[in-house]
Amino acid sequence: MMQGSRRDFAGDLRLRIVAVAAAVGVLSTLAAWLLLHLIRFFTNLFFFQTLSDADRSPALNTLGLWVIVVPVLGGLVVGLIARFGSEKIRGHGIPEAIEAILFGKSKMSPKVAVLKPLTSGIAIGSGGPFGAEGPIIMTGGALGSLIAQYLHLTGAERKTLLVAGAVAGMTAVFGTPIAAVLLAIELLLFELRPRSLLPVAVACAVAGFARTLVLDAGPLFPLQTLVPSLPVLGGCIAAGLVAGATSWLMSSSLYKVEDWFGKLPVHWMWWPAIGGLAVGIGGYFQPRALGVGYDVIGDLLHHHLTASVMIGLLLCKAVMWVIALGSGTSGGVLAPLLMMGAGLGALLAPYLPGNDPALWPLVFMAATLGGMMRAPVMSVIFALELTGDVNALLPLLAASALAYGFTVVTMRRSILTEKIARRGYHIYREYGIDPMERHSVEELMTSAVVSIDAQALVADVLVTHFGDGQQHRAFPVLQNGALLGVVDRAALLETMERRGAHCMHEVFGANRPLVALPHETARVVAGRLAVNQIERLPVVSDAASMRLVGIISRSDLIKPSLGVFDEEGKRELFRRPPFSSAK
Repeated sequence: MMQGSRRDFAGDLRLRIVAVAAAVGVLSTLAAWLLLHLIRFFTNLFFFQTLSDADRSPALNTLGLWVIVVPVLGGLVVGLIARFGSEKIRGHGIPEAIEAILFGKSKMSPKVAVLKPLTSGIAIGSGGPFGAEGPIIMTGGALGSLIAQYLHLTGAERKTLLVAGAVAGMTAVFGTPIAAVLLAIELLLFELRPRSLLPVAVACAVAGFARTLVLDAGPLFPLQTLVPSLPVLGGCIAAGLVAGATSWLMSSSLYKVEDWFGKLPVHWMWWPAIGGLAVGIGGYFQPRALGVGYDVIGDLLHHHLTASVMIGLLLCKAVMWVIALGSGTSGGVLAPLLMMGAGLGALLAPYLPGNDPALWPLVFMAATLGGMMRAPVMSVIFALELTGDVNALLPLLAASALAYGFTVVTMRRSILTEKIARRGYHIYREYGIDPMERHSVEELMTSAVVSIDAQALVADVLVTHFGDGQQHRAFPVLQNGALLGVVDRAALLETMERRGAHCMHEVFGANRPLVALPHETARVVAGRLAVNQIERLPVVSDAASMRLVGIISRSDLIKPSLGVFDEEGKRELFRRPPFSSAK
């Protein structure tokens, strides 16, 4: 097999999946539109006692002390639906999507597709301090998974459509298609292949175009900062470290609260109502901390709030969010993180360099998101698409990278993977090119193969090949150079007893033998060995001629690991240049 005939990518891209992903993008956009209107409907119902989907902030309510009761009622309804509908609706969406991908064969139920947006609309509409992105990721993912199940697709194809639906929903909510694709790459796909990347990108692009038909177009928080100067780098370093520490604090606090709820002597069905009580009390003192709070994020980015107001609002929002999310209700994490990061940046802006106070709320917002979710590239592009501010790109990158590094060093798991780990699953977040994908069979196989002629007598073969001087466990059998099959001693004796075979060609039936081809990857062959529970495969030049060219065994498949050891474990000694001389 000529090296020039090998491809950069596996040829498993199916255009049908791309077309289905485009349809999933449209459906996820409609689901996002429905979710946003459900939030508005329940906001009006709970806080203003009207049947309307008008966009009104819960902060404008006139309920007085009764506002404390509203989130409790919402939490009670969510708990009842989770208890008697589906427990899968609990949580903030992304961990549940990851768990379904890695441990649930990317299968999600119709209940999740219906109940997740409903309960999220109730939780957020009753004042829950959450965003809509987590629920729509779960809902869009469920839609993609259900379509894949209906079409009887493979597990890998289900995963692709699940992720396509999830990030298309995020695109529809925020208008950030590129950040959504990066979210898929950094958090959900666990691979970077055309077969998954292209459908996901198409779904996000379609959702981005479809969004303009049902939602407002343009950046959600338009902003324009100054071109950064060198002193800004020092502020970015400070921002990255502070945002990383904030990520650690918020994540640790969230799971301590979750542990506290787990010790309560009541069923988890009642926990969202208890968490709702904290939301109600916080909402009474800081009404603008209720709900999604996109208007508050806009005010923080444009410095429309005083320092005292920001401090009270952010402290209240943080406490409400930690307690409510720890109670297991339904809601997302992105919007609260954006608000808390932007608020932190707005408070520290007067003390940071650059003479551009509008820059730092944006930088802290992205850095907090990147550190908390361990997705630094996504957070940079997310902030860029939310604001349209290209000038901020370099500070965003510097601060988000530092925040990411801080959390990688100080936290074993992120806010997303910690929840999955508590359910008994471990996720290894690092991945690279599999060395077994880099090597083909022809590079690893044994070419000098001892074979048996098909006309040989079975009795003679038992003596010459399987006698005291046996060198190999199994041998290929050839007829006129073409492979008939592979035999070992046990199979040969069993065939003699059952069929009374005398010549080797009588040992084999009509079924074609399992083989490997020279251009196949070591990974493909390893899977074939594992599925068929065998230890070696003959390698033939092509399926038509069946001409034997080698044999590959399990021991051959560990050879790529030697290259990994050389790259990762061996340290090269420094060599002096030939023109230098020691004195």
